[in-house]
Amino acid sequence: MSDALQHRFIKIEDLVFHVVVAGPEDAPPVILLHGFPDAWFGWKFQIDQLLQAGYRVIIPDQRGYNLSSKPKGYEHYRIETLGQDIVKLADSLNIGKFSLAGHDWGAAVSWYLAEQWPERITHLAIINVPHPSVMISYLKKHPKQIMKSWYIFLFQIPRLAEFLARLGNWHMMLSALPLHLPHDLRAEYREAWSQEGAITGMINWYRAMFRTRRTNNRRDAKIVASTLIIWGRNDRYLSYEMAELSLDHCESAQLVTLEASHWVMLDDPEAVGKLLVEHFQSPQHYG
Repeated sequence: MSDALQHRFIKIEDLVFHVVVAGPEDAPPVILLHGFPDAWFGWKFQIDQLLQAGYRVIIPDQRGYNLSSKPKGYEHYRIETLGQDIVKLADSLNIGKFSLAGHDWGAAVSWYLAEQWPERITHLAIINVPHPSVMISYLKKHPKQIMKSWYIFLFQIPRLAEFLARLGNWHMMLSALPLHLPHDLRAEYREAWSQEGAITGMINWYRAMFRTRRTNNRRDAKIVASTLIIWGRNDRYLSYEMAELSLDHCESAQLVTLEASHWVMLDDPEAVGKLLVEHFQSPQHYG
């Protein structure tokens, strides 16, 4: 991995975000968003490929995670707020338009950003999370997917979810990650989860799903940015059919499947990096 990573702490209103930045300031910007229970380093294996292709790479620890601020209360983790975090972060770095990639919850935020700020997103890459409208409708019709998403309901229980997450030196959390992860990376995850307030902040993303109502003026608008959906066929949490259904919510999209788990960027890092570079270099779609 590149030695040229800058670790910045950027104040946005009353919060501080830890952001990893690499590459020339005048290079085309790419923002990478992690999911649960991840942090910026979940993208570490794609950084060099993007830098070598001539991009500026920006990877924040999102609110509630690792070294970024962790406001108390689930009401601070609405999808609208999470999306605004990224727009304000881009503004603070003097970034207008940018390419965007997200995995898991980072993909959910990416869908939202592309829907609400289409003028800012040139290219969109989504990894193993369906379009939100697909997720909602699919859950209503497919009990099997509800069973796969059992942990979402567990996370609604205050204190119990945090207790179980910490049990056995983070055994439940580690079991969600690929078995092949090296020990040093597992140690990074444990350290990130052990930050004061982190586990509750992370879980509050799920609690806000059920306890806040989404309000925006472009809900269900088709995604106009050129979109790439990368999907690990061996995802044990999300059904592949939802990836196919998500294509209907985009004006210009392609779906690429890999023999990987939910953690595609860690299972096949070279393939994911190559796909991202090729996608970000493709012509923009303007609807």
